[in-house]
Amino acid sequence: MSCGEPHETPCSEVLARVYTYLDGELDQGGCSEVKEHLDECGPCLREYGLEEAVKKLVGKSCGCEPAPDELRAKVMGRIEQICGELKTDEHA
Repeated sequence: MSCGEPHETPCSEVLARVYTYLDGELDQGGCSEVKEHLDECGPCLREYGLEEAVKKLVGKSCGCEPAPDELRAKVMGRIEQICGELKTDEHA
């Protein structure tokens, strides 16, 4: 996804880090970059809003029980795989 406008941080990079941002796992600099991008990029902001809504729904449904380490590793591995495929598609 891209809005077609130039940004300091590319849309693909922001969307690849949106879950980390939502989880509060980015350092201060990373959070600032993502927040600044979302403030100026409508398509990414809409995508972020969707991701945030899904995360809240899952959090509400699952309560405070943390995901097992094995499940977390599988999910993160799949996300990294998809991000790699998206980057490959962008350069093609």
